[in-house]
Amino acid sequence: MKLPRRKVLSLAASACAFPQALGIAWAQAYPARPVRIMVGFAPGGSADIIARLMAQWLSQRLGQQFIVENRTGAGTNIATEAVTRAPPDGYTLLLITASNFINATLYEKLSFNFIRDIAPIVLLSREPNVMVVHPSVPANTVPEFIALARANPGTITMASGGTGAPSHVTGELFKMQTGVNLVHVPYRGAGPALSDLLGGQVQVYFAPMSAAVEYVRAGQLRALAVTAAARSEALTNVPTVSEFVPGFEASQWYGIGAPRHAPAEIVEKLNMEANAFLSDPMVKARLADLGETALGGSPAQFGKLIAEETEKWGRVVRFSGAKAD
Repeated sequence: MKLPRRKVLSLAASACAFPQALGIAWAQAYPARPVRIMVGFAPGGSADIIARLMAQWLSQRLGQQFIVENRTGAGTNIATEAVTRAPPDGYTLLLITASNFINATLYEKLSFNFIRDIAPIVLLSREPNVMVVHPSVPANTVPEFIALARANPGTITMASGGTGAPSHVTGELFKMQTGVNLVHVPYRGAGPALSDLLGGQVQVYFAPMSAAVEYVRAGQLRALAVTAAARSEALTNVPTVSEFVPGFEASQWYGIGAPRHAPAEIVEKLNMEANAFLSDPMVKARLADLGETALGGSPAQFGKLIAEETEKWGRVVRFSGAKAD
């Protein structure tokens, strides 16, 4: 039996609309069970705190548990790999950090391609590093520190939270743009690096703001500058590095991603909820306490930042010659 052309077109339109309707229904039903947020760092740091703040918000808003799972190791690669291998159904998410951008070049062999295999959902916040020195260092400003380093090449020690950590590559960016020669001393995290800086065993550290700010306020460390493009509300009187080194910018970024091919409707729903989370005054205040700036925006905007930051830190890693331990 030959169907009338009008009937054929009607059936075709219905068939095209069915997947879209199914997707909308799927998003409306999401989440139907607990959701995991994978964090590549141990509990207690900025990444973990931000993930838990958001998990609590989403649990209350969406009526299902969002559970933070800390999968440490290999500079966040273990957590990232777990998410890339998870079903793309929106029930396994990744807390994205600057380490993900750096690792694309730092590690010669990865089982995943971060830009290809992770779908960006939302950019949550930005945290600057702060350039801190031990009080014994005879420099009160960035220009004074540069002059000191140039007068004493290869003698000033620069702590980091580990080879390839954001604090390390921020220091390498500083070296690249100023031409100074600092001796890199890697530690296993911010805690040990700060401990030795406080004790005077090392002299400078491009520390995470959240880790160093209280030591600066207590006068135990001297802050020369923050590394973001704008001054931080956490240390309003401290200038930026870019005020003395034009074009310098280094931030720790935090965001949420999902396995590639995650349903667009679920990505959109999570993006909408995350932006509502970031607009809450209590959330903004809590993030400000950590030295964070709440951001937000669209998945496409976050994807653009990921591409730009991956390219930027690739240049710095190649300049430094750093390789993963």
